[in-house]
Amino acid sequence: MKNNYLLIHGSFGSPFSNWIPYLRKEIEIKDLKVYTPDFPTGVGYQNYENWSKLFKTYVEANILNENTIIFAHSIAPIFICKFLVENKIKVKRLVFVCGFNNYLGINEEYDTVNESMYFDNLADVKNYCDDIVCFYSDNDPYVKYDAEKEFADTITDNQIMISGGGHLNAESGYTEFRELLKYI
Repeated sequence: MKNNYLLIHGSFGSPFSNWIPYLRKEIEIKDLKVYTPDFPTGVGYQNYENWSKLFKTYVEANILNENTIIFAHSIAPIFICKFLVENKIKVKRLVFVCGFNNYLGINEEYDTVNESMYFDNLADVKNYCDDIVCFYSDNDPYVKYDAEKEFADTITDNQIMISGGGHLNAESGYTEFRELLKYI
Protein backbone atom coordinates (compact mmCIF):
# COMPACT_ATOMS: atom_id res chain seq x y z
CA MET A 1 0.00 0.00 0.00
CA LYS A 2 1.27 3.47 -0.91
CA ASN A 3 1.97 6.12 1.69
CA ASN A 4 -0.53 8.89 2.12
CA TYR A 5 0.14 12.33 3.51
CA LEU A 6 -1.54 14.73 5.90
CA LEU A 7 -0.35 18.36 6.07
CA ILE A 8 -1.56 20.09 9.22
CA HIS A 9 -1.61 23.87 9.75
CA GLY A 10 -1.14 25.73 13.03
CA SER A 11 -3.14 28.20 15.10
CA PHE A 12 -4.96 30.84 13.04
CA GLY A 13 -3.54 29.10 9.95
CA SER A 14 -5.08 27.32 7.00
CA PRO A 15 -4.23 24.67 4.41
CA PHE A 16 -3.52 27.57 2.05
CA SER A 17 -0.86 29.24 4.21
CA ASN A 18 2.89 29.01 4.69
CA TRP A 19 4.63 26.06 2.95
CA ILE A 20 1.58 23.75 2.92
CA PRO A 21 0.45 24.54 -0.69
CA TYR A 22 4.04 24.10 -1.91
CA LEU A 23 4.45 20.75 -0.17
CA ARG A 24 1.02 19.58 -1.33
CA LYS A 25 1.95 20.33 -4.95
CA GLU A 26 5.26 18.47 -4.61
CA ILE A 27 3.49 15.40 -3.22
CA GLU A 28 0.77 15.52 -5.90
CA ILE A 29 3.46 15.65 -8.62
CA LYS A 30 4.55 12.21 -7.38
CA ASP A 31 0.95 11.00 -7.82
CA LEU A 32 0.54 10.34 -4.10
CA LYS A 33 -2.53 10.94 -1.93
CA VAL A 34 -2.30 14.11 0.13
CA TYR A 35 -4.85 15.68 2.47
CA THR A 36 -4.82 19.16 3.96
CA PRO A 37 -7.54 19.42 6.61
CA ASP A 38 -8.94 22.87 7.28
CA PHE A 39 -9.20 22.91 11.07
CA PRO A 40 -11.39 25.40 12.95
CA THR A 41 -9.38 28.44 14.03
CA GLY A 42 -9.98 31.40 16.28
CA VAL A 43 -10.96 31.80 19.91
CA GLY A 44 -14.06 29.72 20.65
CA TYR A 45 -13.46 27.41 17.65
CA GLN A 46 -9.90 26.17 17.85
CA ASN A 47 -9.51 23.64 20.62
CA TYR A 48 -8.48 20.02 21.01
CA GLU A 49 -12.04 18.74 21.01
CA ASN A 50 -13.01 20.44 17.72
CA TRP A 51 -9.77 19.47 15.99
CA SER A 52 -10.18 15.87 17.19
CA LYS A 53 -13.72 15.66 15.80
CA LEU A 54 -12.45 16.64 12.36
CA PHE A 55 -9.40 14.37 12.57
CA LYS A 56 -11.51 11.36 13.55
CA THR A 57 -13.16 11.55 10.11
CA TYR A 58 -9.72 10.71 8.66
CA VAL A 59 -9.50 7.70 10.99
CA GLU A 60 -12.98 6.53 9.98
CA ALA A 61 -12.07 6.89 6.29
CA ASN A 62 -8.89 4.84 6.93
CA ILE A 63 -6.73 7.74 5.77
CA LEU A 64 -4.89 8.00 9.10
CA ASN A 65 -3.05 4.68 9.47
CA GLU A 66 0.34 2.95 9.47
CA ASN A 67 1.03 4.18 5.91
CA THR A 68 0.49 7.84 6.83
CA ILE A 69 3.20 10.49 6.89
CA ILE A 70 2.19 13.67 8.71
CA PHE A 71 3.78 17.10 8.28
CA ALA A 72 2.62 19.51 10.99
CA HIS A 73 3.44 23.13 11.86
CA SER A 74 3.47 25.10 15.12
CA ILE A 75 0.63 23.97 17.44
CA ALA A 76 -0.22 21.05 15.13
CA PRO A 77 2.67 18.79 16.27
CA ILE A 78 1.46 18.66 19.86
CA PHE A 79 -2.12 18.16 18.67
CA ILE A 80 -0.96 15.23 16.52
CA CYS A 81 1.02 13.70 19.40
CA LYS A 82 -1.89 13.96 21.82
CA PHE A 83 -4.35 12.58 19.25
CA LEU A 84 -2.19 9.58 18.32
CA VAL A 85 -1.52 8.69 21.97
CA GLU A 86 -5.13 9.10 23.11
CA ASN A 87 -6.51 7.14 20.14
CA LYS A 88 -3.65 4.59 20.02
CA ILE A 89 -2.99 5.12 16.31
CA LYS A 90 0.32 4.23 14.68
CA VAL A 91 1.68 6.20 11.73
CA LYS A 92 4.71 5.81 9.47
CA ARG A 93 6.48 9.16 9.93
CA LEU A 94 5.99 12.46 11.73
CA VAL A 95 7.69 15.62 10.44
CA PHE A 96 7.21 18.44 12.89
CA VAL A 97 8.03 22.10 12.25
CA CYS A 98 8.37 24.44 15.25
CA GLY A 99 6.53 22.11 17.60
CA PHE A 100 6.10 22.92 21.29
CA ASN A 101 4.18 21.84 24.37
CA ASN A 102 2.98 23.56 27.55
CA TYR A 103 4.13 26.95 26.31
CA LEU A 104 2.19 30.08 27.18
CA GLY A 105 3.18 33.67 26.62
CA ILE A 106 2.69 34.32 22.90
CA ASN A 107 -0.37 36.47 23.51
CA GLU A 108 -3.82 36.01 25.04
CA GLU A 109 -5.52 34.76 21.85
CA TYR A 110 -2.81 32.23 20.99
CA ASP A 111 -2.55 31.03 24.58
CA THR A 112 -6.33 30.54 24.70
CA VAL A 113 -6.52 28.43 21.52
CA ASN A 114 -3.29 26.51 22.19
CA GLU A 115 -3.80 25.53 25.82
CA SER A 116 -6.23 22.63 25.24
CA MET A 117 -3.72 20.99 22.88
CA TYR A 118 -1.07 20.49 25.56
CA PHE A 119 -0.58 17.23 27.43
CA ASP A 120 1.89 15.65 29.82
CA ASN A 121 2.70 12.32 28.17
CA LEU A 122 4.54 13.64 25.12
CA ALA A 123 7.21 10.92 25.13
CA ASP A 124 4.45 8.31 24.66
CA VAL A 125 4.14 9.32 21.00
CA LYS A 126 7.28 7.25 20.37
CA ASN A 127 5.06 4.17 20.88
CA TYR A 128 3.01 5.21 17.83
CA CYS A 129 5.74 6.28 15.42
CA ASP A 130 9.34 5.14 14.98
CA ASP A 131 10.37 7.88 12.55
CA ILE A 132 10.04 11.40 13.98
CA VAL A 133 11.82 14.48 12.63
CA CYS A 134 11.73 17.92 14.25
CA PHE A 135 12.62 21.20 12.54
CA TYR A 136 12.96 24.40 14.55
CA SER A 137 14.93 27.62 14.53
CA ASP A 138 17.02 29.66 16.93
CA ASN A 139 15.03 32.90 16.54
CA ASP A 140 11.33 32.01 16.47
CA PRO A 141 9.45 35.24 17.28
CA TYR A 142 6.48 33.34 18.78
CA VAL A 143 7.89 30.37 20.68
CA LYS A 144 11.14 30.43 22.65
CA TYR A 145 13.98 28.27 21.34
CA ASP A 146 14.09 26.35 24.64
CA ALA A 147 10.42 25.31 24.27
CA GLU A 148 10.95 24.00 20.72
CA LYS A 149 14.22 22.27 21.67
CA GLU A 150 12.63 20.61 24.73
CA PHE A 151 9.73 19.37 22.57
CA ALA A 152 12.16 17.87 20.04
CA ASP A 153 14.47 16.39 22.71
CA THR A 154 11.51 14.60 24.31
CA ILE A 155 10.54 12.69 21.17
CA THR A 156 13.51 12.34 18.79
CA ASP A 157 17.24 12.62 18.14
CA ASN A 158 16.46 13.46 14.50
CA GLN A 159 16.47 17.27 14.74
CA ILE A 160 17.23 20.00 12.23
CA MET A 161 17.83 23.45 13.65
CA ILE A 162 17.60 26.17 11.00
CA SER A 163 19.56 29.21 12.07
CA GLY A 164 17.64 32.44 11.50
CA GLY A 165 14.53 30.57 10.32
CA GLY A 166 12.01 32.42 12.47
CA HIS A 167 8.75 30.47 12.82
CA LEU A 168 9.52 28.65 9.54
CA ASN A 169 6.37 30.17 8.05
CA ALA A 170 5.52 32.55 5.21
CA GLU A 171 6.29 35.56 7.40
CA SER A 172 9.84 34.18 7.73
CA GLY A 173 10.08 33.52 3.98
CA TYR A 174 8.96 29.89 4.05
CA THR A 175 6.34 29.67 1.32
CA GLU A 176 8.57 26.90 -0.02
CA PHE A 177 10.43 24.53 2.25
CA ARG A 178 12.73 22.31 0.19
CA GLU A 179 14.26 20.62 3.26
CA LEU A 180 10.94 18.82 3.83
CA LEU A 181 11.00 17.09 0.43
CA LYS A 182 13.38 14.34 1.49
CA TYR A 183 10.84 13.16 4.08
CA ILE A 184 8.16 12.46 1.46
